[in-house]
Amino acid sequence: MKTINWGYAGLLALLMLCSSPVGCAGDVPGSSSRAVPVFELDTTWPKIPDKWRLGGPSSIAIDAKDNVWVLARPRTLKPDQAAMAAPPIVVFDGAGNFVRAWGGPGAGYEWPEREHGIHIDPKGFVWVGGNYCPLPKDVGYQPVNDDALLKFTQEGKFVLQIGRSNQSKGNADTVNVHRAADAWTHAATNELFVADGYGNHRVIVFDADTGAFKRMWGAFGKPPVDDDHCVTVQPKSFEEGDGPGHFSTVHAIRIATDGTVYVADRENRRVQVFDKDGKFLRQVRRIDMRFGLNLALSPDPEQRFIYVGSDQGIVIVERKSLDVIGSIKLPDVITTHHIATDSKGNLYVASPSAGKVQKLIFKGMEKK
Repeated sequence: MKTINWGYAGLLALLMLCSSPVGCAGDVPGSSSRAVPVFELDTTWPKIPDKWRLGGPSSIAIDAKDNVWVLARPRTLKPDQAAMAAPPIVVFDGAGNFVRAWGGPGAGYEWPEREHGIHIDPKGFVWVGGNYCPLPKDVGYQPVNDDALLKFTQEGKFVLQIGRSNQSKGNADTVNVHRAADAWTHAATNELFVADGYGNHRVIVFDADTGAFKRMWGAFGKPPVDDDHCVTVQPKSFEEGDGPGHFSTVHAIRIATDGTVYVADRENRRVQVFDKDGKFLRQVRRIDMRFGLNLALSPDPEQRFIYVGSDQGIVIVERKSLDVIGSIKLPDVITTHHIATDSKGNLYVASPSAGKVQKLIFKGMEKK
């Protein structure tokens, strides 16, 4: 089992090398010969129509035309802005111009109470999921868990629902998800891999056309463990080593073109790597910071880099070696929630806590 751990000393050295206030990359000691991607914040992106206010942006997806799909939470707007709420899905082009907007409750499907993840599959379909769990303090929400995934055309026509609201039977359930966080489709097998995620703690795979169950697994490829609670639990301390034998919040998932599966296990501060059948391969873990908040893969043919969200910005990991080779600082963002890359290598960041969605322009490669 290969585990790469990074402690406090490694983090301090890395941050000392990355000092730009906008977006930068820095090398870890001993990797000065490696070129790393460099980014610059686009302060003009996006251009939201004046008539609308965007709720807390939760997730971002990129379509085949490099349009950027933002999934937001209209209910997070303050009462004085609620009447101007934009629809949950707002689409922009690469320059930030408005393209279209839609989403919300409708006939024949159960729209999530708290919007969480959006994904555009290789056939162009739009997948949406939620992570709501009823709490007594919440006002304006239906008292149901978000236990479904929805599939639409890009014009908003409903196609398919996997699962039903408030119907999860736990990690052994092959019909319903339970507050799923993210999804990704592997084009070669036409399978939808789901980071199922907040209520459950597993990866579950469905046929992307029919929604039929295919397989599932937990941390290290083992059977998933039930630990269902509404409030996310932050561990008070972390020990060196592999970490717990079970997933915590399975918050993001990406499938490389070679079929390798990358899973962000957020509260356990690690990214685990599997083959497409669920065999555990290795992991990278950092106990010195919140690590594994989200994932994106660079769009070059080799998909050389994994971008991993942290509470310090975005950590750049070399995909083949799992070496941490740099970091990207993000101005005015508390934490990254979900991130995405377009075909040109640009990065997009959704941060509901900061109420912002940002574009980082890829400026090329530099040796540090």
